[in-house]
Amino acid sequence: QVQLSESGGGAVQAGGSLRLSCAVSGVSTYIVSWFRQAPGEEREFVAGIIMRSHGSTYYIDSVKGRFSISRDNAKNMVILQMNSLKPEDTAVYYCATGPQGPSYRSNDYTYWGQGTQVTVSS
Repeated sequence: QVQLSESGGGAVQAGGSLRLSCAVSGVSTYIVSWFRQAPGEEREFVAGIIMRSHGSTYYIDSVKGRFSISRDNAKNMVILQMNSLKPEDTAVYYCATGPQGPSYRSNDYTYWGQGTQVTVSS
């Protein structure tokens, strides 16, 4: 059974930090990515990491320099460290996997976690 479990969301003030974790089980992964969805908005790609040897990472422009994605292959876990948070980062954050190549498109991802809320107040 495929399972993606997120943890680590919460509420912080602007400028604060949060660390999200995604534990993946039951599926062999090429890429694990984080998406987010704010109320009334489309789900958008935030960051992704290749789970194979080269471990390339991908970010949307708005989080570059503030967010960092990393992996723990032994635990099949992906971490999203979020620093210098802004109110516009407020959203439900989802981890996802599925494609056999890098992708920013949510439709390419087959497996999703349940989501974790991140709220940043000004």
